[in-house]
Amino acid sequence: MHAFSAAQFVRSAGRPADLPPEAGAEVVFAGRSNVGKSSAINALAGRKRLAHTSKTPGRTQTINFYALGDAAQLVDLPGYGYARVPRELREEWRTLVDAYLRSRRSLAAVVLVMDARHPLTALDEQLLGWLGEVPALALLSKADKLSRREQAAALESTRLRLAARRPPTEARLFSSLTRQGVDEVRTLLERWLGRARK
Repeated sequence: MHAFSAAQFVRSAGRPADLPPEAGAEVVFAGRSNVGKSSAINALAGRKRLAHTSKTPGRTQTINFYALGDAAQLVDLPGYGYARVPRELREEWRTLVDAYLRSRRSLAAVVLVMDARHPLTALDEQLLGWLGEVPALALLSKADKLSRREQAAALESTRLRLAARRPPTEARLFSSLTRQGVDEVRTLLERWLGRARK
């Protein structure tokens, strides 16, 4: 039994004032709209509908919190970079996410979910630069869409581009469909959460 299997939805926050009190170490899932953040959370928890998924980009419009027992939480941020979302709403999301990232002292790590076919866009790079010293994992999702050779090339290219970041940024191939990388990523995140609780 792993910690993620106990994940329970806690609440959604649509405004900075709605953010819940800190309750232990937090691992944040961030990334462009429709890259598979919610699907990754479901795969790691071994559940189908813990986090709501949609084929429509921009559907997650709040910060969603999932408790892992009493000492840790997973946090699902709204996706960024979807042009069809009205500018006013994009600005509200940016303000909300900015308030969250600036205020949480319990932030243990960020999982930056990226489509393995289009890793490290300009917006992804911008987020990594903003994180500073926070540990990060570059999760190359939808890896099942690539051949093995393409997967290896995408992973190597991403690792090379991340090599200069401090602290070092991990990169992993991931597929919520085939479960590629699920156990490996879960183990890594559990280790980071355990370190943050000490």
